[in-house]
Amino acid sequence: MSTKQKLLQAATEPLTGAPGDYNSLIERVGDARFVLLGEATHGTHEFYRERAQITKRLIRERGFNAVAVEADWPDAHRVNRFAGGAKDDTEAVEALAGFKRFPQWMWRNADVLDFAGWLRAHNDSRKFHQRKAGFYGLDLYSLRASIEAVLSYLTRVDPSSVPRARKRYACFDHFGPDSRSYGLATGLGMEPSCEDAVVSELTELRLREDEYMSRDGRVAADDLFSAEQNAVVVKNAEQYYRTMFRGEVSSWNLRDHHMMDTLVSLVAHLEQFEKPAKVVVWAHNSHLGDARATEMRRRGELNLGQLVRERFGRQAVLIGFTTPHGTVTAASDWDAPAERKRLRPALPESHEALFHETGLARFWLDLEKNGELRAALGEGRLERAVGVVYRPETERASHYFKATLPEHFDAVLHIDETRAVEPLERTAGWETGEVEETYPSGL
Repeated sequence: MSTKQKLLQAATEPLTGAPGDYNSLIERVGDARFVLLGEATHGTHEFYRERAQITKRLIRERGFNAVAVEADWPDAHRVNRFAGGAKDDTEAVEALAGFKRFPQWMWRNADVLDFAGWLRAHNDSRKFHQRKAGFYGLDLYSLRASIEAVLSYLTRVDPSSVPRARKRYACFDHFGPDSRSYGLATGLGMEPSCEDAVVSELTELRLREDEYMSRDGRVAADDLFSAEQNAVVVKNAEQYYRTMFRGEVSSWNLRDHHMMDTLVSLVAHLEQFEKPAKVVVWAHNSHLGDARATEMRRRGELNLGQLVRERFGRQAVLIGFTTPHGTVTAASDWDAPAERKRLRPALPESHEALFHETGLARFWLDLEKNGELRAALGEGRLERAVGVVYRPETERASHYFKATLPEHFDAVLHIDETRAVEPLERTAGWETGEVEETYPSGL
């Protein structure tokens, strides 16, 4: 056994499924206000399940009062309202109905359904003066849905302003429902942009804050905050779609800056009523691990994990998740149906392969406290990154990047064999799954 493997064996904390599995991890979090929980793929059941278990304990035992996820604001807001006791939806499955845009299965799945139900039950059990926990979206893809949310809010609180808002947002109408069409036409200079229109609407909404806030106390504040966040989404989505055809770096950075700005705004909003705000973030490893420890830095890319570390320092704990093999829910192309695919075995030069060699089924690893281990893992190795599209035929180029793990995360959770997350709507293709390589012999 190599020195590196001996260090790993000594440093790992096995996870057995017992209630006390995460005692030491919760202790490691300490008084941190931000815990960022990643995922190596968007479609792995165990990543959702373990994030939920850790998050439940952080809410119950450490006073965390928000879960912010890599999802669109208006879709997550529907879950937030359900979790807070609103009567719009009576069951968790109804509250997840807002997730209509590809990839629906990323949030409309069995694990998120269970967590949304638990969050509602937890909040219902709290007394009036006790802190409740919310569910919020950080992403910016929902241009159309966010426009409708702003208009719906104005219809309720200021009907006279609706025609003006509709006129501004009508700038997008002739591009059709696909926001990428707007981005292509304006990004290439074929059509004028809607930038001035969306900035004007956001500005006007902010100028009327005092008027709108004078109505119903916290209810008014929550509703106004959500409307304003939707107006921000429209503004930033307009810019995102307009820049996405110019190059990946500018649009990637804009998106993660938006996530960071949303997180900061959420904290400021929550702290109007109770301090401190403490937030668990769920997103992909590529967003939550510090980009400065990866090849992303050489490309000029940053991410949410880097921005959180730069602003909040040791108030934030970054936790990555890894797996070397199993099955995964993913599509073959953008907007294609969800499939249950086989996750190819981890490449030999990857962190996942190194962890697989420990022979442990599940463990977590503190990457900060052991100097020898940090040094042993200090060289860059490949790290798996599967998003909503999985193309195993281009495995190395599409689904790995080089990272220095002890600088990328504060801790890592490894699950040696994983299975695909279960969509609430299962297609025949998903049910069948990918044919085994040994078919038809089964050997």
